[in-house]
Formats: sequence, structure tokens, C-alpha cells
Amino acid sequence: MLTMNYRYRIYPDATQQTELLEWLETCRGVYNYALRELKDWMASRKCPIDRCSLEREYIVPADEPVPSYHRQPNNLPKAKKKFPHLGKVHSQVLQTTIRRL
Repeated sequence: MLTMNYRYRIYPDATQQTELLEWLETCRGVYNYALRELKDWMASRKCPIDRCSLEREYIVPADEPVPSYHRQPNNLPKAKKKFPHLGKVHSQVLQTTIRRL
């Protein structure tokens, strides 16, 4: 099977460059937050029932479901209300960022 790929080169001006950098910074923050949420959930499930390190582990409620790709993008509208700077980036871009986990 033959797959064709295209490469595009862009030459942004100074204002476009700053906007792209802001978008990348926002995507980095969303990615890191989603990854931390997943790691905290996994860490809370591997400690013994009768003891947990309160210094190192984030305690997640027992009935909290796994933060999966299908659940995390559904929380984006709430996050956009809480953090208005997320609204500057298109929702599909943020969803793709979470999908990369």
C-alpha cells in the first residue's frame, strides 16, 4: 500500500508567531494536566488499602472512573469556563492534544 505525505512550510509574521507560541503553550498545559490526572488515578489504585503515603500520593475517590480519552475531552467545556485562555485554541486542537496520551 502506498501512502502519500505532504509537507507544508509556513512563514508566520511576528503576530502570528506569538499566537502560535501561545497555542503551543496552552496545548502543553492541557497535555500535562491530562497526563497528571491519569498518573494520579493510577497511583491511587496501586497503594495498599490499609495504608497510603499522604506525602506522595494524591488520594482519588474509589468510585472515580478511569480518566480515558472519551471522558477527558468531555470536561473541556467546563475547563473553558473556568480558564478563559483555553477558549483561544480551537476545541479540535485540544481534543487531539488529549488523544495523544
